[in-house]
Amino acid sequence: MNAMATNEARPKLVADAPRGQYSDGSPLDEVHYLECKLILKPDRFTSARVFLEYGELVAQTAKEFGIGFNRQGVVLKPELREVVFLDTADFRLYNNAFILRKRTLYEYGFRVGDPEIVLKYRHPDVQAAAAMDVRPAMAGNYRIKFKAEALPLKDQVGGYRLLHSHNVQFPLSQAPEGDRTAMATLVRVFPALAVLNPSATERVELVNRTIVEEVLQDLGLLDFGKGVTAAANIAIWRERGDHHTLCGEFAFQAKFKRRDDLHEKAIERCRQFFMALQQSGRDWLSLGTTKTGLVYRLKGNPPQSHE
Repeated sequence: MNAMATNEARPKLVADAPRGQYSDGSPLDEVHYLECKLILKPDRFTSARVFLEYGELVAQTAKEFGIGFNRQGVVLKPELREVVFLDTADFRLYNNAFILRKRTLYEYGFRVGDPEIVLKYRHPDVQAAAAMDVRPAMAGNYRIKFKAEALPLKDQVGGYRLLHSHNVQFPLSQAPEGDRTAMATLVRVFPALAVLNPSATERVELVNRTIVEEVLQDLGLLDFGKGVTAAANIAIWRERGDHHTLCGEFAFQAKFKRRDDLHEKAIERCRQFFMALQQSGRDWLSLGTTKTGLVYRLKGNPPQSHE
């Protein structure tokens, strides 16, 4: 029997609260987001209309399970964002489950607002992810986001695996001044990176010299009942320059204050929908990777990772 064939055999989409505390006595962060992601084949995305075409597939699958899908007010108006990853030459961050990213929003060809800096610690084990204290050593404002991320199984359609992403994010203008590409500076800002034991001269650079263009389209709001709703969107990632499309991604994300706020019937409906959408859209699916993983593997010699 397939290991994912029964509810009992499947991991919980949102695990129970992690146990323990940080060095200052604060309790470990708890998961407050559930995000389900499907990586999609790049060759499907030949025009913006394809976003809405996939949206129809989402709507049909949601209807089969009695899941509400509110598309009121949704218009075809994709956002454009620039995404870059920073790492050492030997991918020390990524190989130790860290991701350092800068994302910039553009509107009508011009930058809007402040670029966003994100450090993630991503791990399959929720306890390990929670125990990594990602809080920065800075006076400015920052935001902690702890997500349970569901992805398809690496080698088959219809199941799921979990990653836990413990993130800190803040506007670039909040970052301390100094040489922001020096690992010594980054360790001062992000004490969590001290576990990498960087040398005094190490620096970070653009991963594989790649700048990613993300084209993101909102699709609507999924309603799983019992107060559990999730915003759904679809995006493509392509390389800046030759516009080579790396992949597409469909995702929906629910936010909650406490694990107890998630009614089991709603979570079961969410689980069923996620697995069924893999089946109904199996011709779209690209298994066995993440968006970040694709960027890291662009030039060959893929690093090891916790993904």
